[in-house]
Amino acid sequence: MERYWVVGGEYETTDFTRIAGGRSEDRHGPYADFGAARAQWASLSMATVDNAHIRYRIEREDAREYWVVGGHYADTGFTRISGGRGEERLGPYKSEREALDVWRAKAFATVDDALARYHIERV
Repeated sequence: MERYWVVGGEYETTDFTRIAGGRSEDRHGPYADFGAARAQWASLSMATVDNAHIRYRIEREDAREYWVVGGHYADTGFTRISGGRGEERLGPYKSEREALDVWRAKAFATVDDALARYHIERV
């Protein structure tokens, strides 16, 4: 049985390597399916959209690869990609570090677009 978690929180800086205050990452879940984890991720993302230091990602237990997922959304609920297209999926990457480098490039390229959002999925 697959189990998914939504992981993240408030980081010290926007390189998203260390959680602020020396705390551990928040872990929400487990969720029995990806859709439930995705709904929680969207809810947390919407609730914290104004804080550039907060990021969440979806992880699958016993994951072996990483994907950068996102795109230009229809609204700040971040649940529906604009224009009826699907989410952009980049990967797979063998390490979170590789995925983080790609995520940074996508995030930097869309920094001025409030409707663009990317995250890392561990599957």
